[in-house]
Amino acid sequence: MKPNSQSRSDTVAKSSQLPAALYTAELTRALDAAAISGGIPGFKLMLRAGHVAFDRLLHQWPGVSSLSILCGTGNNGGDGFVMAALAQQQGIQVQVVCVARMDDFSVQLRGEARQAYDWMTDQGVECLRYRPGMNLQGDVIVDALLGTGLNGAVAEPFESAIRQINLSGKPVLAVDIPSGLCSDTGAVLGTAVRADCTVTFIGMKQGLLTHDGVDYCGYLHFDSLRIADDIYESIPVSGFRTCREDLAELLPPRGASSHKGHFGHVLVIGGDHGMGGAAIMAAQAAGRSGAGLVTLATRAEHVTAALTRAPELMVHGVRSGHDLAVLIERASIVVVGPGLGQSAWGEQLLMAVLDNCRADKKPLVMDADALNLLVMNAKLDGSKHINWLLTPHPGEAGRLLETSVAKVQGNRFAAAEALQDRFGGTLVLKGAGTLSCDGDAMHLCSAGNPGMATGGMGDVLSGIIGGLLAQGLTYIDAARIGVYIHAKAADEAAKNGQRGMQATDLLAQLPKVVNVSQK
Repeated sequence: MKPNSQSRSDTVAKSSQLPAALYTAELTRALDAAAISGGIPGFKLMLRAGHVAFDRLLHQWPGVSSLSILCGTGNNGGDGFVMAALAQQQGIQVQVVCVARMDDFSVQLRGEARQAYDWMTDQGVECLRYRPGMNLQGDVIVDALLGTGLNGAVAEPFESAIRQINLSGKPVLAVDIPSGLCSDTGAVLGTAVRADCTVTFIGMKQGLLTHDGVDYCGYLHFDSLRIADDIYESIPVSGFRTCREDLAELLPPRGASSHKGHFGHVLVIGGDHGMGGAAIMAAQAAGRSGAGLVTLATRAEHVTAALTRAPELMVHGVRSGHDLAVLIERASIVVVGPGLGQSAWGEQLLMAVLDNCRADKKPLVMDADALNLLVMNAKLDGSKHINWLLTPHPGEAGRLLETSVAKVQGNRFAAAEALQDRFGGTLVLKGAGTLSCDGDAMHLCSAGNPGMATGGMGDVLSGIIGGLLAQGLTYIDAARIGVYIHAKAADEAAKNGQRGMQATDLLAQLPKVVNVSQK
């Protein structure tokens, strides 16, 4: 058997094949129920799921000669039983291992899972009772243990089974979701299967694309099981995945008579002592994303470096907030925070920005130390501001919410909603599966790669978002498309390797990404 391996970058590149609509486990169950009410028998859906998962397994690991399929007592286990029967029909050696809390496994089976079990046994496949440490004989292990119904920490004997799967060193395919992973949050519920491939059905579970989900799912494959469009139209979604089509729609080709005045003027404010590069990168990113004009307000000693690096910028050395009034008046968009620092200088600049932008109702992007100062200094007005866009990473989000990073990451969707509710405007919660939220809709970006785990990436993102606001995009569109552009530029840069990627590597890739509609 030779695995058809997929690297993380391959997985990201294939993410465009995933649907845009996202669902919680509850909403996915509603889709399933609606499909059954609409005339598709539940067992027929299970047969479809088993066929899809089995076909994906053969595609992923061509030449596989033996399987170990670990099944629970719910419908996830039923999918595993179907796969076992199909493997038997194909002449593949199959070991089915049943995991349950009770000794008599079969009496716990109900409904479609029972039908699948009976169909499998009719094919001559036997089911072994799981015992910790038992030999898992297959070349590939199939996880069909727990599915999306888990709502608490994994208990025995499932915990032992999951740990044994992870320690086996064998490739793993997870059915619908890696067992132990929360489908709503992407959090590991005590322990979870680390899959090489996950095949998920009917509704794209939002937790598979953020937090721990991106590490535990491996290559992610979706299949609707041929559910009709009218079924999907009858059930609400929990969010949306940003994709290439969104970018092409929101950044159409420019008219032949266009000039710089049509595409806005971004003012980037930041760059305290020792942090001038952050503000310079943000300003460059604003220009590379299509802003007509970009001004940088920074420490005087950074002016020469900024002009040497990017002569297109208009650069001003500023000593205090009093120097900003005219610059803010001329700009159409303000980005504040990259390299701003937390000294009196940064505090004065931020106070001037908040006062002037609120008075003029000027769009404002708040990043990095602008967010930290907002938390630290009571003199700064942190009340709701409809004209701002906040871009915290999990640490900054924790400080804004007065909670821990662990709680933010434990439910990133809830944290994004809480931040938007507390501060108003539009919120971008950075991290794996970055979220954008304006109080009406939640958007997730599944693009990007681990090479982005380096300093300066957030500064480039804030500049991109500012550049998109300058070009007339709404706050939420600038947020979600800005995050997507940033991630796709990183994926382009990662073609030269992820390790060692720098934030400035994205700058050269931005024109390629933002001109997607012209290809």
